[in-house]
Amino acid sequence: MAVNSLRRAIVIALPAAALAQSEGVLELHVVARRFRFDPETLRVRAGVPVLLRLTSPEVPMGFNLPDFGVRTDIVPGKEAQLRFTPQRTGQFTFLCDVFCGNGHENMSGTLEVHG
Repeated sequence: MAVNSLRRAIVIALPAAALAQSEGVLELHVVARRFRFDPETLRVRAGVPVLLRLTSPEVPMGFNLPDFGVRTDIVPGKEAQLRFTPQRTGQFTFLCDVFCGNGHENMSGTLEVHG
């Protein structure tokens, strides 16, 4: 029962992100497109492993979450994957670190880690 309640709570907290939780791993789908990430805010729980599935329909992008030491390139037409387990709670900025045009400097989002 507690697991089902937790899954419902996560689904309610993440309405904008396509997600699945299997084998204790939270999967989030993020699309990088013209100067924004969709969704811009990712909500996760401390201690729960996360798998980010990242795509870009347009141009090469990057995804960098420096507070957790994870980054990857995102190639159009291919899925990039990042795995990490957040241990600290708080709000952390992720950003595109591959120049993708004018407006690139504003391409960022927030990872919210709850206890």
